[in-house]
Amino acid sequence: MRALVTGGGGFLGGGIAQSLCEKNHDVKVLGRRHYSHLPKAIKLCQGDIRDFDFLRKEFAGVEVVFHTAAFPGIWGRAEDFYSINVDGTRNVIKACLLNGVQKLVFTSSPSVIYGDSSLEGVDETAPYPENYLCEYSRTKALAEKLVTEANSAYLATVSIRPHLIWGPGDPHLVPRILAKADKGRLLRVGPGENKVDIIYIDNAVSAHLKACDALGVGKPPAGKVYFISDGEPVNLWNWINELLKKTGRPPVTRSISYRIALKLGHLLERAYNFLGIKQEPPMTRFLASQLATSHYFNISQAKNDFGYEPVVSPEEGMNRLIQSLLVPQEC
Repeated sequence: MRALVTGGGGFLGGGIAQSLCEKNHDVKVLGRRHYSHLPKAIKLCQGDIRDFDFLRKEFAGVEVVFHTAAFPGIWGRAEDFYSINVDGTRNVIKACLLNGVQKLVFTSSPSVIYGDSSLEGVDETAPYPENYLCEYSRTKALAEKLVTEANSAYLATVSIRPHLIWGPGDPHLVPRILAKADKGRLLRVGPGENKVDIIYIDNAVSAHLKACDALGVGKPPAGKVYFISDGEPVNLWNWINELLKKTGRPPVTRSISYRIALKLGHLLERAYNFLGIKQEPPMTRFLASQLATSHYFNISQAKNDFGYEPVVSPEEGMNRLIQSLLVPQEC
């Protein structure tokens, strides 16, 4: 199989590219930097998904595209989120069609259906909300719609919604938690009873590969979206405290009410926007909602349509993560 991974130097994209390489597939990675950590057998292509001419050239001869590239985060210029997440995805779809790519596997996010209230065990029939609390969620929803609409007799598409990817090498979730804890800025929002889905990196990679294997014109995954997770939600604050304890840090003891956190987030967003501050505020409405509400999902459809099952348990995943954090890495 000749595969291309956009954003292949990132946490998930890199994992997908390496797994494909280990299975002896012909793999090409597209990204804006040089990724020296990837196996030499993987071809690196430096460029931007907003550059259509670049995509059109690099997609030539490719059979499958894993589109993991995105502008992540909960703070930033709206035009950056839109140009990368929406226009970039539109370019990817167009390049696929022009080059006869057979399959497109898109990495979406459960946040595309998140408004500001708990989502408990919902499935893929849950609608998109009318309003979003951050541009990332809004633009990923627009991109997901483009991918779903692109499914046809010429290109089979599928969208995967992993939630809070974690594990060794995670550059976002775990480092963010630990950094806030070290600065004394980690506050529990709400009573601390909310449950959330998380997904270990190996499980997220496995889900993408299984969806790709089952994907094809007229096959069950074609044109659909899928939630994936570690299989059972965790109490967010218990999980955070376990992480802190196992890395030698004290647990979270301070808290703030959800109502106050929302008001604070709204105030800080307005102030940062007015002053033109690019740095992310310590609290936003989206962050407050994510920290206080439950958001976990029914993954039955992924199990039924392409046989998804977590390959690493939460316990084993935590052991691997802690070992990676505590044991010095070889150069």
